Amino acid sequence: MRLTEALLHALKAYGAREVFGIPGDFALPYFRIIEETGVLPLHTMSHEPGVGFAADAAARWHGGLGVAAVTYGAGAFNVVNAIAGAYAEKSPVVVISGAPARAESASGLLLHHQGPHLDSQFRVFAEVTCAQARLDDPRTATVEISRVLAAAREEARPVYLELPRDMAAAEIEPVPTYVPSPVVPEAVAAAATEVMERLAKAKRPVLMVGVEVRRYGLEAKVAALAKQLGLPVVTSFMGRGLLTDAEVPLAGTYLGVAGDPEVTAMVEDADVLLLLGVILSDTNFGVAAGDLDLKRTIRAVDRAVHPGHHVYPGVPLNAFVDALLALPIEGRGSKRRAAPVPPTGLVADDRPIHPRDIIKGLNDAFARHGRLPAASDMGDCLFSAMDLAPTELTAPGYYAGMGFGVPAGMGMQLASGVRTLVLVGDGAFQMTGWELGNCRRLGIDPIVVVFNNRSWEMLRCFQPESAFNDLDEWRFADLAPALGGEGVRVETRAELAQALERAFTTRGRFQLVEVVYPRGQLSPTLERFVQGVKRLSGNA
Repeated sequence: MRLTEALLHALKAYGAREVFGIPGDFALPYFRIIEETGVLPLHTMSHEPGVGFAADAAARWHGGLGVAAVTYGAGAFNVVNAIAGAYAEKSPVVVISGAPARAESASGLLLHHQGPHLDSQFRVFAEVTCAQARLDDPRTATVEISRVLAAAREEARPVYLELPRDMAAAEIEPVPTYVPSPVVPEAVAAAATEVMERLAKAKRPVLMVGVEVRRYGLEAKVAALAKQLGLPVVTSFMGRGLLTDAEVPLAGTYLGVAGDPEVTAMVEDADVLLLLGVILSDTNFGVAAGDLDLKRTIRAVDRAVHPGHHVYPGVPLNAFVDALLALPIEGRGSKRRAAPVPPTGLVADDRPIHPRDIIKGLNDAFARHGRLPAASDMGDCLFSAMDLAPTELTAPGYYAGMGFGVPAGMGMQLASGVRTLVLVGDGAFQMTGWELGNCRRLGIDPIVVVFNNRSWEMLRCFQPESAFNDLDEWRFADLAPALGGEGVRVETRAELAQALERAFTTRGRFQLVEVVYPRGQLSPTLERFVQGVKRLSGNA
């Protein structure tokens, strides 16, 4: 079997459902085989960051592997930032890069797209992926593909495969079916038993769920565990959107000083805080209202369980959850706080728009037409999204890189077949919003809401004296028809209500709603976050 064909079948068997990519001369041979075999559908984008973000979002959506296919040098280096974000946020994206042929590499000439050295690209990707391989030997390619893809599955992080162009059609053996690495049952059982004993003794335990729960397809099992334990359940900031369809009454999302005071107090006063798949990042815990003592936490993340001052290594989250479910559980029957009611009731008058009005209008549209999964960029659009009615949400909550929203929303719709809502600021739209021009060709029609205050407003919050935070007037809605969609620019609440109703009821082309509002206006959540960060840093 040809190497590229064997790789495609392996990707599919290991959980990939599509390929996002941009071809280039070093990648043309393997792109041809992707296209002619049709093993996985190929979706081409306009710029490599969009390829990486779309593949990342697709992986997050279906819990399998995302695939980003690029060419050597000029293409691969363009996608590094997106892959760094996927690494930070535990999203298993497989980067496949074309490379010079073996004879070219040995020619002694500097090759176009080459950095300082022929292997510079490989070394760069070694920093932002958990496993790498150069497929330059047919005798070892099968084993290397298997090793690298297994690492992506088990660590839920990106991996890198470099494919010289003269190897794309080389004959190799089929890649064996994925077999999970063995675990030590005694270690898993010991970890689960100790944790259950601590929960049984706790007076104020709380369960917090994070991104690994989605990455490993554990939402149904974690929901069952939560119901059996009878604990209050919250999501981390990065985990917002988890358990939205589970019969578990979520108390809300923990946001420290920026969040609901009752949820914050519940988490920070817990004598045992069970963290399932929660990344210990500053965005999840750096804005604690009080003294959040991590010694009171039990952390199950990164294939290990930390119940205190010791660790059970080699205990993956899925095995740990299964072990907890297998133990006898005496439910507490405690009264759990109902989730906060999302803001609704946009007043359709001639008053200017505030960020909270955007979310009210979207929640009203959800109530009339059904929820849409959402992809958000970084900035006030993401903090505003914390008040969306419960729905699946994909966002760069920890890495916080701009430009994610639009290509991520496109990747989600292509991966799911479900129309997607995109929330994006004007600064981030300037980076990757132009990927919308591919929607017509790809057959998708997301709804895109642009928060346009002509500003990098989140940066202004922390350094208001800097004029470089001012952005010029870009009339994004006017550009939508040229990109194959429909756009409308709104400045009043009445115009916003009308535009959202039209967007939700119009199919076939992407809908862009450009919401214009004054600089200096923040969503309530971002305002609390900024004040909390300033207070904690002594700059209030």
